[in-house]
Amino acid sequence: MAILRAGKRIGGFDVRLGIPRDRSLDNVENDPRFRQKAGSNPQTTIGRYQAYVNEAEGFARKARFYVEFNLPKGVPLAALSNAAINPQIEFIEGNQLSNASNELLETFRTQQQHLAIQQTNAKRVQAFCRAISIPSREAVAKEIKHNGPARKFIYDYKSDPIQATFYADKFMRERSYFEVWQQSAFSTQSHNYNFYDNYVSDINIFQLGSFESRNERDDVTYAVKLFDCYPRVLSAVDYASEANEVQTFTVTLEFRYWINYFIDRAGNIELGRPNFADVTVKSKYGAFGSFLNKLPPELRRAGTEVLEGLKRKIPIGGITGGRVFPPFGNLPPLNL
Repeated sequence: MAILRAGKRIGGFDVRLGIPRDRSLDNVENDPRFRQKAGSNPQTTIGRYQAYVNEAEGFARKARFYVEFNLPKGVPLAALSNAAINPQIEFIEGNQLSNASNELLETFRTQQQHLAIQQTNAKRVQAFCRAISIPSREAVAKEIKHNGPARKFIYDYKSDPIQATFYADKFMRERSYFEVWQQSAFSTQSHNYNFYDNYVSDINIFQLGSFESRNERDDVTYAVKLFDCYPRVLSAVDYASEANEVQTFTVTLEFRYWINYFIDRAGNIELGRPNFADVTVKSKYGAFGSFLNKLPPELRRAGTEVLEGLKRKIPIGGITGGRVFPPFGNLPPLNL
């Protein structure tokens, strides 16, 4: 209703005047409220919290991970051919050096045998990994007291073994994979033991996430590498007549040390600088990305589609699905 209203009939027309209470619908197109950006005030605590979440494009999810296992290299063929004159072969007890080559071949698998098993079963084992942990790291300190409260000086660091849980198919091939790995360290027939370098291998653990600027659902957002790993313990496999669950087993993995691919500069991960000076996600389009971001949403979407098409039509993009795209100076290979 109007604050003040008056009217008079002139001829066949009603002429009315008044002062309205609300003028919010006057000059709607120039209303300053339409120029306000959606979202909370970034200067508030909740505003900063939301800004951090939006900047990171969400939180890490426990179910978004992938693991890469590789069987150790096993016994190299060069060692087999030179076993008769290799002094390291003396670890085989009760045999003459002339027969050491045959004994070593019968005791431990060769590189070619491990490679065949890796190519056949590795992807299955990695896909059936139900749970795994990124290892902890503890700084070992010693307490030194000179004057006043003691100081604790760090002189070493260590990590505890990790456990991984796997689903098993009806052939238990996933468990057999780690049995082969374990038997590269010792023989259950001759009861001999292999050299360290012949039974250790590296493991990669990836945290996965999706980037707004990418078309793929899963991409590496965090990665660690474990060096000199081997399965120390294979858990028992339990059976019960009243249970109808998927069979699982657990592997305890020992390792020497681990690194973070991001901060240790082991690879080029698109998640800001390793020194955390810039924690925003890099644009995968380089100069094109900064140009596209200035366009209206409709043109930006069309430009992105055109750029994606060009990337896949270039020979290297056709081979890699557009994941590697010139200039190569910004995208060195990730040595995983």
